[in-house]
Amino acid sequence: MHMDPCVRMFIRPPNRSALVLLLICTSTCMGNTLTSRDKSPKTKTKTERKAAEAIELERRKALRAQREFEAFGAEREQRPGVLSVYEVWWCQQYQWLKAQGYLLRPRYAPGWVPSWEGSRRHPFTCEDGHVSEFAQIIDATRMSDGLSISLKVVDKSVYPHEADIGQYFMMEHLASDPNNHCVPFLDVLSVPNEEDKQIIVMPLLLDFTRPRFDTVGEVVECLRQLFEGLFFMHNNHVAHRDCMSRNIMMDAKDLYLEPYHPVQPHMKRDFSGYVKHFTRTQRPPKYYLIDFGLSRRYDATDENPLEYPIFGGDKSVPEFQKNADVPMNPFPTDIYYLGNVIRQQFLYTRSGLEFLKPLVDDMVQDDPSRRPTIEVVVRRFDSIRQKLSTWKLRSRVISKEDGLLENMYRGAAHWRRRIGFIVKRVSAIPCPSE
Repeated sequence: MHMDPCVRMFIRPPNRSALVLLLICTSTCMGNTLTSRDKSPKTKTKTERKAAEAIELERRKALRAQREFEAFGAEREQRPGVLSVYEVWWCQQYQWLKAQGYLLRPRYAPGWVPSWEGSRRHPFTCEDGHVSEFAQIIDATRMSDGLSISLKVVDKSVYPHEADIGQYFMMEHLASDPNNHCVPFLDVLSVPNEEDKQIIVMPLLLDFTRPRFDTVGEVVECLRQLFEGLFFMHNNHVAHRDCMSRNIMMDAKDLYLEPYHPVQPHMKRDFSGYVKHFTRTQRPPKYYLIDFGLSRRYDATDENPLEYPIFGGDKSVPEFQKNADVPMNPFPTDIYYLGNVIRQQFLYTRSGLEFLKPLVDDMVQDDPSRRPTIEVVVRRFDSIRQKLSTWKLRSRVISKEDGLLENMYRGAAHWRRRIGFIVKRVSAIPCPSE
């Protein structure tokens, strides 16, 4: 029976090559429909506009699929545990990185055989069955001392300033400054045979919200370090321009009794079980600002630098919504970013932190000219911190999502720790030792 190819494509899920054919067929059908109705673009109905947008989206997907096919020669089977397209590139760098002193996990070694192969185990129950969340970042081990690190590949043509700014903050007089909370750049490597790529070597860091905060004092110390770090950047004439929640991390290695898995931090490094951790009061971590891909450094004499808006991870910046073609001072935007992090991660989701609201409200004002500078933020926050009693600082941070039973369990554990801290005279604001 003859069947139109456009109809036949929907009988079974399309592969990448089929997507291209589907696009051609659909475009032809839509073209014939519009021709028969003799409609101009101005008279298109809402349905037709949506159909055209859908076709454009499929065209882009098909083009991307075709490029992947051309780059890797064959389709990759999408099964749990199978190497993803971007992981193949890291596998190709394995031996070269090892020669540089950096060892990737066994998953990326030449001739890797999955540990679950030939068994009934699921890939996700195995150490080598987990993929890094971001294509451009992967974990590794520094062979000289066993330090867990992360490697980030950067296209210099896209982010020409990232390595320079990170290395600037590694200059001796800046790296030794206790106010410096910029992620350390341990090394910058030039990728052989790929002139546009470089790999930045950094310590392995963890999402700053994991594990969860136990006390108000822990939150206060976290924010103190973040304000201090942004003040350090601004004082050295660098605007971050993307200091949203994903670009705030912490050095958590001392929080855990043994090394955690870089992709699944609740598991031990070898996936032999769950890893136990201390609270931030017991082992105070240091917090870092990361990702300088959009950052810019300005001349000290430039009191009002102007940049065209560029959206980072936080798309809610008020001044960017209707002024995409108007250059603006990026420093007040940094204030909004950090204020919105506090609003989203603490005020909206946790109880007991209402004392932060007046400051945060000023930081996230729609009018950037009315936002306080980071120097004013630091001063106001210090004043707020000094007014908090020890009892308040030791009180538990309660997640608004927790149920009654979970609150009872966490509350009992919190009080056991709290009594111990009081007896031992542990500081209610846990500061890391430098």
